[in-house]
Amino acid sequence: METNFRQTHAMDKAERYEAFLEQFIPLIEGETHTISVLANTCAALKEAFGFFWIGFYLVEDDKLILGPFQGSVACYSIRKGRGVCGTAWAEGRSIVVPDVDRFPGHIACSSLSRSEIVIPLLTTQDEVRGVLDIDSDQLDMFDDIDRKYLEKVAHLLVETLYK
Repeated sequence: METNFRQTHAMDKAERYEAFLEQFIPLIEGETHTISVLANTCAALKEAFGFFWIGFYLVEDDKLILGPFQGSVACYSIRKGRGVCGTAWAEGRSIVVPDVDRFPGHIACSSLSRSEIVIPLLTTQDEVRGVLDIDSDQLDMFDDIDRKYLEKVAHLLVETLYK
């Protein structure tokens, strides 16, 4: 399968996400192996948007466990309700953090991380199976456009992997 997730920066952010989704849907369509799909999702998002750190934490018992990612080394596990990822899991909602130093209880896996967005992988039964975690080395990098489109990515992953 030939894909090219690199995009022209002349597009606005929403257009870049739309172009991404056009290629992403056929990339994961019909695939069932969780780790493989999540690994390629990380690679595709990193290639398309150049995120500083991108990865998944998957629910296992009472913790989020590090899954596929791209970037520097990361925390192995996160407890429910702790940090941005654990809070997104506990509350079952996306969280955009413009400045991680101002988020109570932020877990700093990298001192270079400045802003963050976390999107839960939420099933139709409101069960969180994991979270998509993206960090930037710049302040205030993420907004409602990122949230809206990354929630679409998460929804497609849930439909593909957790039917």
